[in-house]
Amino acid sequence: MHDISLISTIALALSAALAFGLLAKRVGLSPIVGYLVAGVLIGPHTPGVVGDLKIAGQLAEMGVILLMFGVGLHFSLKELLAVRSIAVPGAIGQSAVATLACTGLAVAVGWTWQTGLILGLAVSIASTVVLLRVLMDHGSVNTPEGHASIGWLIVQDIIAVLVLVLLPPLAATAGDGVSLWQTMGIALLKLALLTAIVLLAGARFVPWLLLRVARLRSRELFTLTILVMAICVATVSYVAFGASMALGAFLGGMVVGQSKVSEEAAADLLPMRNVFTVLFFVSVGMLFDYRVLLESPALIAGVLAIVLLVTPLAAFTIVIAGGHSLRTGLTIAGGLAQIGEFSFIVGDMATSLRLLPGTGRNVLVGAAIVSISLNPFIFRGVLSLEPRLAKWPLLARWLAGRGQKLGARANEAMAHRTEDPGAIVVGYGPVGQTVTRLLTEFGINPMIIETNVDAVLELQQRGQQALFGDATRKEILRAAGLESAAYVVVTVPRAEISLRIVQAAREVAPVVRILTRAEYINGSEAFMRAGAAIIRYDEAESAAALAEALLQDIDVPADRIDALVGGIRKELSPARDGRKMEL
Repeated sequence: MHDISLISTIALALSAALAFGLLAKRVGLSPIVGYLVAGVLIGPHTPGVVGDLKIAGQLAEMGVILLMFGVGLHFSLKELLAVRSIAVPGAIGQSAVATLACTGLAVAVGWTWQTGLILGLAVSIASTVVLLRVLMDHGSVNTPEGHASIGWLIVQDIIAVLVLVLLPPLAATAGDGVSLWQTMGIALLKLALLTAIVLLAGARFVPWLLLRVARLRSRELFTLTILVMAICVATVSYVAFGASMALGAFLGGMVVGQSKVSEEAAADLLPMRNVFTVLFFVSVGMLFDYRVLLESPALIAGVLAIVLLVTPLAAFTIVIAGGHSLRTGLTIAGGLAQIGEFSFIVGDMATSLRLLPGTGRNVLVGAAIVSISLNPFIFRGVLSLEPRLAKWPLLARWLAGRGQKLGARANEAMAHRTEDPGAIVVGYGPVGQTVTRLLTEFGINPMIIETNVDAVLELQQRGQQALFGDATRKEILRAAGLESAAYVVVTVPRAEISLRIVQAAREVAPVVRILTRAEYINGSEAFMRAGAAIIRYDEAESAAALAEALLQDIDVPADRIDALVGGIRKELSPARDGRKMEL
């Protein structure tokens, strides 16, 4: 009979992952929890069917390669630089606090400080997959606080990569004296050489190769090319440079990400990466021995306290101390209250190098299962604290003072601008972002006025003109360059604020063309008297959008839908409305 241990292990792992992933999703948990539990149940430490642990470990290594390749593929230096003022110091500070807390805990339970330090490094890194999921569920991905959270995770990913580089020389020297620094220096030189070869030589060859394979219009060959690059760069990094496969895969992904066909590469790799990532989580669960938790309850409780309390509090304190918004601090704090894939990667490597005992890996898995399960609820709970915290006088005064200082520095940078704006956009929510994109696309240079200092700083670091301040104040409008602008577009949803902005803009620039958003149709007369040329009403647009959706659902012809929806808009529009902006 043929040896089908590989096939049977894959079948068992994927079947268990599917069953428990569906169950986890059904009860409102992350599927990752289901994958980990599936691994525990088919592992050697629980009764019943047992998968082949050795084969599962190799499949997990493949999962790590594809996972890290995907991280490198989506790594954006531009996105990181846009939020560097909060992400870089914040992630480093929060990781340091969590690592030191975990080191102290490890020493308290009888471990060496060196072992505690490595456990702390693993505990300090949150899961990118889990964070992105909670941001998507709350519609926060494309917000300033969402961008700051993602930038924070990018810095944590970089820290994890550096840890993966330094663990082998640390193990080789057992942490002793001059030989440690010498070995680490050699390892860093090898890393620099590997990075130079992959990024410089690969930056020319890989995009050239991918473009030519793509022109062959063979999806199989294109996918195969991506897979070969991921596996071969990882293998060469390990064999020739002594680096981890995870690091090599990350660098390979960065190179492919520079290609013009990087989005197609990411799409082709995604199904395969998802499957092997599931196998990675299942294999981690298979290694989990629940008996260790019964033997070391103080250690698991302490690690959970660090993940769920110390890390979020440290992140929140750092963000608030930097003068950033309360919502940004709460979003980052809630999102970081979990650990995941990078913690496992660091923990597995440290365990294989005998730098971390098996107990440490089991503690990481147990903490991950609990923290990932609780994270959606923790995230919602933390965000719900915003109204209460905003009422604290001391915190409110601190945030206002620090925000004003950051905003003043940001506005000083705008005072030296060399180009006057063609339009002023007030507010940078979803509507403001859309208007800004369209203005830029049609060659009109916008200046954005926003009261969220984090949004202003991010926009400026991306090269966009932005000013911090209240647009109802005439001096802010003058500083924005309103007198030289042709348009003012007010995207603020609240009617009383929008009306005051329109009034102030009309006093500063009597001939500027003002387009504004308003909540209700019955407020049209006030906006017209204030000087708005074009008014668009949330009430009318909602009626038109719902009517269009209903008509599409009952299969009304497209031309008939356009006519009916146009009629609804006309019916709900006040008698006087200015002509449309010509772009």
